[in-house]
Amino acid sequence: MIQKTETCQNCKNKFVIEPEDFSFYEKIQVPPPTWCPDCRSQRRLVWRNERILYKRKNDAPNKDELLISNHSSDFPAPIYDQDYWRSDNWDPLSYGQEYDFNKPFFQQFKELLQKVPRMNLTNLQSVNSEYCNFTYQAKNCYLNFASDINEDTAYVYHTIYCKNSLDLLSCRKTEWCSEGIHSQDSYETSYFWFSKDCIDSRLLYNCHNCQSCVGCVNLRNAKYQIFNQQYGKDEYLEKVKTLNLGSHNDFQKAFRQFTDLIVRFPHKFANIIQARNVSGDYITNSKNCYFCFDIEGPVEDCKYIIYGVPNLRDCYDGYGTGNGMEMAYEVTSAGGNAQRIFFSPMAWTGDYYFYSHLCEGSSNIFGCVGLRQKRYCILNKQYTKESFDKLRIKIMKHMEEMPYTDKKGKVYKYGEFFPPELSPFSYNETIAQEYFPLTKEQAIEKGYKWKDPEPRNYQITTAHDQLPDHIKDVDDSILNQTVGCQHQGKCNEQCSEAFKIIPQELQFYRKMNLPLPRLCPNCRHYRRIKQRNPLKLWYRICQCSGIQSDNKVYTNTADHIHHSKIEHCPNELETTYAPERPEIVYCEQCYNAEVV
Repeated sequence: MIQKTETCQNCKNKFVIEPEDFSFYEKIQVPPPTWCPDCRSQRRLVWRNERILYKRKNDAPNKDELLISNHSSDFPAPIYDQDYWRSDNWDPLSYGQEYDFNKPFFQQFKELLQKVPRMNLTNLQSVNSEYCNFTYQAKNCYLNFASDINEDTAYVYHTIYCKNSLDLLSCRKTEWCSEGIHSQDSYETSYFWFSKDCIDSRLLYNCHNCQSCVGCVNLRNAKYQIFNQQYGKDEYLEKVKTLNLGSHNDFQKAFRQFTDLIVRFPHKFANIIQARNVSGDYITNSKNCYFCFDIEGPVEDCKYIIYGVPNLRDCYDGYGTGNGMEMAYEVTSAGGNAQRIFFSPMAWTGDYYFYSHLCEGSSNIFGCVGLRQKRYCILNKQYTKESFDKLRIKIMKHMEEMPYTDKKGKVYKYGEFFPPELSPFSYNETIAQEYFPLTKEQAIEKGYKWKDPEPRNYQITTAHDQLPDHIKDVDDSILNQTVGCQHQGKCNEQCSEAFKIIPQELQFYRKMNLPLPRLCPNCRHYRRIKQRNPLKLWYRICQCSGIQSDNKVYTNTADHIHHSKIEHCPNELETTYAPERPEIVYCEQCYNAEVV
């Protein structure tokens, strides 16, 4: 096979299929994609609603209580509580359909999808954490998403093993921490980004083993520094008092000074640790992985994976995959010792899934919904092994001969993921809006569904600009207030327009001497996401010119591997920093010379 350039059926941009890609598609016996990698990812992500929650009736028999669910009340399929959905009190096979060769496969799947019951949330082994989704072993948690084994935490995402913490993105093993991004092993630290092993600090960027520091960048093993200036202990404590970080206004001043400092220091071209033959960002313990982001190994021989967890191998085009998954293509929220999973969102354990949704522990299923521990099923109808194999081949051929065409004229044959218009969710309910943000008009133009906010049964009692400036002036009555978000629903960030301060949150702000937030949890989440680089790669050259950075903002402090202080570093980079951005981007060798 040779490299081939194709035109994306969706966005009409060119994309490249490499020889190794053709080898993978041949191995799993699927045709090459007709959509580019970004459009394929966007198409998968509209099947995962993590953060938008609703109250709706429990449709399980003999139950009528209200549930917290990520499905709104206008979703046609019944919604069961998790315990009932996982019980033997109902049979997914009772919804089975005979395959109709007079209709496209995806049309028939849509009919099944709108009949089979779904569970209200994916929130396993939780205790007092009913407002969490895609979580495992949450205890006393609130609005945690895609996070596991946390206790007394709120507003965290992609976070694990944390306690008494708030507002975290991709963090692990923190206690009494907040506003962390890709940070770990820290205590009593807030607004710390890409940092670890820090104690009693505020406003840190890429700092390791730092204690009692404020507003610092690229420090190692430091103590009593403020904006990268060294102080004695008593002087440091007095200076921190004058910063008055418990005040919202004064904290914002310090925050602006901190972010100005960030762009004056070198940045490593990518966050890649213990990896070989990889490209992307936030990659650890992996090899032979390309265009991958947020993967924690061991991960091997993968491409176009976002949010991959340990023990993932030989997979293409996935989000939220791992835990023993092998040989998968076009999947979302899948894993747990699953193998040969194709075109299937929410698929756990088992093997040989084709175009199936919300299935687990099954084998050899095609076009199924909600199956558990079943074999040889098509559209939730049971078959023998021999009849299953024959019918599956006939359906694959039928998908070629009678493809599904969506409202925008895009054609879906065997080898394409589900059309977005089949998704149970609207675009702005899903994480597609986080990774590929669109306006309502843009989403509708591209053929995605859009959901306008439902009427809200509350009244804002305190505007964001009426909150006390300093945390010391906040009394317990704030717990009874409904606070208006500063964005007022006018942003494009799934704004909830209003929010409450919960008791554990108020306790945290008082203990940590931090001002009350002015944004709702969703808008704060989007603010953290914006501190990460996009899921794109640019080819650049290291910006070390020998004695200083190319833009002459940073002066080097050490001799580099290219040895000459007047010689420009020749290393080429594949980085998530776009060329027009202000950050100083160094290769690993130059970065290590300056920082490590």
